[in-house]
Amino acid sequence: MMTKEQFIKEIEAHKHEVMNKVATDAWRNKYHIMAPMGWINDPNGLCYFKGLYHVFYQYSPLDAKGGLKFWGHYTSPDMVNWTEHEIALYPDIAADVDGVYSGSAIIHNDEMYLFYTGNVKHEGNHDYILTGREQNVIMVKSSDGFNFSEKQVLLTNEDYPKNMGLHVRDPKVWEEDGMFYMVLGARSVDDKGYVLLYQSTNLADWKLLSVPAGGLDDMGFMWECPDTFKLEGKDVFMFSPQGIDAKGLKFHNVYQSGYAIGSFDESKHVLNLGEFDELDRGFDFYAPQTFINHDGRVIMYGWAGVPDAIEHRNPTIENEWQHCLTLPRQLVLKGDKIYQLPVDELKAMRQSEIAMNNLSLGEKKEIELFENYAFELNLEFTNSTKFRLTLREDLKLSYENGIFTLALGESGYGRDERSVAVDTIENLHIYSDHSIVEVYLNNGAEVFTTRIYNKEIDQNLVLEGEGQVNLVKWQL
Repeated sequence: MMTKEQFIKEIEAHKHEVMNKVATDAWRNKYHIMAPMGWINDPNGLCYFKGLYHVFYQYSPLDAKGGLKFWGHYTSPDMVNWTEHEIALYPDIAADVDGVYSGSAIIHNDEMYLFYTGNVKHEGNHDYILTGREQNVIMVKSSDGFNFSEKQVLLTNEDYPKNMGLHVRDPKVWEEDGMFYMVLGARSVDDKGYVLLYQSTNLADWKLLSVPAGGLDDMGFMWECPDTFKLEGKDVFMFSPQGIDAKGLKFHNVYQSGYAIGSFDESKHVLNLGEFDELDRGFDFYAPQTFINHDGRVIMYGWAGVPDAIEHRNPTIENEWQHCLTLPRQLVLKGDKIYQLPVDELKAMRQSEIAMNNLSLGEKKEIELFENYAFELNLEFTNSTKFRLTLREDLKLSYENGIFTLALGESGYGRDERSVAVDTIENLHIYSDHSIVEVYLNNGAEVFTTRIYNKEIDQNLVLEGEGQVNLVKWQL
């Protein structure tokens, strides 16, 4: 087991070797959060504390393909301008020696508490599902958000229900009516996904309250990254199930991330879930996490990637880095559907503006519009029952017969197309960065996130179809 000081020395040496490759890669994004080098995945510990937004994230600084996990750390006063900080959590005790896995933050009594899963894998002939693994819930706290206390192990394998396997992880902690609660994602011994609910009066001593949901035949073998919050007075359960089969246009990624609206039966501590729906229809979205902002907004970040998506390649590995996070999105509930809105703070990134009104889609048009790939584009459609937009060489956004499709060519590196059924298209709101695109349909009713790797700059937007469109583009 290495100490923090030993890790720092090794990481600094590796940084000296690879940072020139990383820094000169044209696919490094301009305004999406990335790790300084190596690998980034799940957003963790999201919170607003003493005037700063904190985003922690799973981080493998020594391996762009994903190796031993640490927690990286960024802060921002406004969710736009970010400062990179030294690694916050190292795998430097016996209870997390094989990785600092995902977790969350809670602010209590003017202190930040971080909860995470410490991963341990024993040597030997193990499957690491039923044998050979420890999944420990660990807590640290901080009075300033940068310096952390000694680690305290709160829960171990012995504290989980006996019908669960050894995949129990990703604590999300919150306070409600003077009591603290924690949910953990789990995989049962018979390969079904569950969520576990714990309760505490002091954030240190936790008891199992119930197994409120799970065990469904068609909802996968593991539920990762559970999250629960309220929107418009309704209980929302958000999670990332692994092992769901594709159904029509839905669930075409290897693993999914989505939500269900539920009602919590307090007498039985059971969460009665409605229909599960995907949060993002694109190729690259997983492990979302929310926090409640100081102004009451529910804000979500996701990982712009999916584990085990071997058919989707990321050429930046050759330059010693991989992946990024999504933009922050405010979640709004309309009926029983979540809408995702890029947070208003992102408007501060807007620079030069180009606006074009009442463009007819009847004839194919090529408009020279883009200086580079860091831009925001908003399109408002009128009387348009079908259209096709082509941008960034081979990114095609089309709508016909009630189906919206995002399709990629060579720039997708194995990503082909994803679709969703919608009655009509009122608007498209597109955020493009050097190697990621986020597409918001109908004021965030549907969202598509994809990584994209263009080799050249294509300045043109190609429009064709029916109806009219108003267009506004901002350089970012």
